[in-house]
Amino acid sequence: MRDNKTFGIGGKGYYIALVLCAAAIGIAGYVYQNNQKKVEQVSLIEQETVEMQARETVPAAATEPATTGTPRETAPETTAPQAKQEPLKTGLPVRGETAAVYSMDALRYNETTRDWRVHNGVDYGAEAGTPVLAAAEGTVTEVKEDDLLGVTVVLRHAGGYETTYAGLAQMPELAVGQRVTLGQKIGEVGTTALAETALGPHIHFSVTYQDMPMDPEDFLSLG
Repeated sequence: MRDNKTFGIGGKGYYIALVLCAAAIGIAGYVYQNNQKKVEQVSLIEQETVEMQARETVPAAATEPATTGTPRETAPETTAPQAKQEPLKTGLPVRGETAAVYSMDALRYNETTRDWRVHNGVDYGAEAGTPVLAAAEGTVTEVKEDDLLGVTVVLRHAGGYETTYAGLAQMPELAVGQRVTLGQKIGEVGTTALAETALGPHIHFSVTYQDMPMDPEDFLSLG
């Protein structure tokens, strides 16, 4: 009788132990699988990180195809030569005697107005009707009758020069914008310069450079 109870208790304990062992095995398998999945995920992440770092550290030159042969020489840059401006050729506006010289730094007595004043040009005396010539090639900018200097023609030339011919006998047949050549007739000597009538027939010849007065003799020495 005692032996049967002991046997029964022992048999029940055996099954309990068996169940516990099975549960332990199941739990261990579950934990193992989870750990394996985590290990695999970590491995994949580490592998992707390593590949990304490898791509970032590859030098740019490695991704470009290598070229062989000697490098192509580049032609040196050249600039178009600038056209050299020809020196301005000049000539006397009229053949005659110098009646009054250029004087902008000292006052000179004017016999007509009977006062002292500067003189921005050179007066060339000549017989009335003597041809007045363009002192250089240029363009007509003004044809007018000045209250003091009479009939006047203004020419503009290359390089910033401008010449004025005043005291002409009559209005010439010139138009603003017309081109004239060196030595071309642009008028005749007259007596229309009321501020200089004491000089007789003559022309008042003046020159500016960049809109500033200059000695006409210096201008004529250019060419």
